[in-house]
Amino acid sequence: MDFSSIAGEPVVSAQWLHRNLQHPSLKVLDGSWYMPTEKKDPLQEYQKSHIPGALFFDIDKISDPTTELPHMLPSEEAFAAAVSALGIKNEDGVVVYDGKGIYSAARVWWMFRVFGHENVWVLDGGMPKWHDLTFDVESSASNDAIVKASLAHEAIEKVYKGELVPPFTFQTKLQPHLVWTHKQIQNNMEERSHQHVDARPKPRFDGVAPEPRKGIRSGHIPGSKCISFSEMMDDSQTLLSLEKLKEKFELKGITLDAPIMISCATGVTACILALGLRRLGKTNIPVYDGSWTEWVTHPDTLNIVEVAETL
Repeated sequence: MDFSSIAGEPVVSAQWLHRNLQHPSLKVLDGSWYMPTEKKDPLQEYQKSHIPGALFFDIDKISDPTTELPHMLPSEEAFAAAVSALGIKNEDGVVVYDGKGIYSAARVWWMFRVFGHENVWVLDGGMPKWHDLTFDVESSASNDAIVKASLAHEAIEKVYKGELVPPFTFQTKLQPHLVWTHKQIQNNMEERSHQHVDARPKPRFDGVAPEPRKGIRSGHIPGSKCISFSEMMDDSQTLLSLEKLKEKFELKGITLDAPIMISCATGVTACILALGLRRLGKTNIPVYDGSWTEWVTHPDTLNIVEVAETL
């Protein structure tokens, strides 16, 4: 399949996906994920309703099981094993969607890019847009889809246990510049090599609203600025135009010609900002994977926190 018509764009329209849905080299993934407070099981939601032929990508399970931090990136080998278990090959194009519009699908998009796969897009507007256009959905998952989701999780576990896994159909090529560590954030506080943008809602950034995760205080990393992930989208949950995205960043004092890095609470909504910046032509924007949850629980930085000056 020729993807040149959509190259350079981070999203595809529901109409485009509908036209190309049956192409064998296009894989569609339901990357839905919900906050613990929402009390929604993404796999159950997938089984209730999903785009025909879509497979389920479990953000919480296709992750590093050796850390207590939520859904941290797995190793290269583990990601390759999981994606291979889903039946995806390097020559495939991948379209990811979620149940909210543009939310956790951006995290899956970023994960594929971190591991060297460029032919990946987010469905603009996600499942809500698909429903609005009255396109068909499947209301029950095939045994094959459920088996593949289970095999992807098993593959992750086997890799971390040092057990044998089936041959890979997907090979990774890590792009380390797209992922920042806790140490890099600490260094950036002194060096100021990158503008730090936090994607959490402003009240949590300011420390006047609680974090949704139990035991995590609100506030922000010193020197960071806030652009909430919701500002990347219009009322229909589709990505803003290039001109409007540029205006959003400039209004918040972010210089688009200078280096930028992004964080959020757990590395999910930061990827929505990365999606918007990709539309602006910024291809090398790093995300702090551990984000605020790591920062505020790490013994070296748990007290290095700022709140709004008005407090």
